[in-house]
Amino acid sequence: MNALLTSAVAGLTAGGTYALLGVCAVFTYRLVAVVNFTGAAIGTAGTFVLIALFEAGFPIWPSVLAGIAAGTATGVAVGNIMTRWFGEASASTKAAVTVALLVGLIAIGLRLTGGQHPHNMPELFPGSAFRLAGVEVTIASVLTIGLAVLFTILSDLFLNRTKIGLNLRALADRPMAAELLGVRVQLLSLLVWGMTGAFTTFALMIIAPQRSPNFMTLSLLVVPALAAALIGVFRSFWWALAGGIALGIVEGLASSIDSVSQYRSAIPFLVVLAVLLWSQREARWDEAR
Repeated sequence: MNALLTSAVAGLTAGGTYALLGVCAVFTYRLVAVVNFTGAAIGTAGTFVLIALFEAGFPIWPSVLAGIAAGTATGVAVGNIMTRWFGEASASTKAAVTVALLVGLIAIGLRLTGGQHPHNMPELFPGSAFRLAGVEVTIASVLTIGLAVLFTILSDLFLNRTKIGLNLRALADRPMAAELLGVRVQLLSLLVWGMTGAFTTFALMIIAPQRSPNFMTLSLLVVPALAAALIGVFRSFWWALAGGIALGIVEGLASSIDSVSQYRSAIPFLVVLAVLLWSQREARWDEAR
């Protein structure tokens, strides 16, 4: 039992990161109506700027700030493509474009970073925060979950309590009408892309030391992120938060069971499949009747 608890607690860092990435995916969808497959790749680009500077001997925290700035700039660049050329496209077309951009970012990233060769990623927040039932809870775990909760609260308040948030909701629902009413559509869209790029980059910087820090591995964290967003039906920040943390805990538990540990990376795919099947249950029931 203690081994299971230890594994579950060990999964909290990943869970916090999945939650933050999932909430960012919901945030992007609700504000610019894009199912964003590039979220993790954008954060990975910023993370590898940190890695490159750190390996070159630069101080760690200026390198972190440079990485976050690079992630923000990459997010703005992707957002500019989506806004300028695909602003009026259908949701399926936008999703397909982000998949193509994901492939492009991974290809460029692998080329620039030496393929899938692991790099020396610094641990930003080493050490233990406190003990829970005899198990050490790391500072990284507390920080990622705290960031996910903070971003969830801020997103919820921003969308429902501020004028800019209401303008952004109008932008997602009726972009052409919003522009005619004087809403600065492109500027607000780029703000959303840049903001999510910054948060995503910082989250991946925290989790990267626990993963094989190569561009492909970190970019594919988009799968658990979208699984968490699906749990929230791309509408609820709080359900996406809970879903991401639960995914991390389940992954941690799976790693402690020898017979399933090698399959734990498939858990997000199974969650996506289960949520999609559940969402279609009424249509299938109607057909059966």
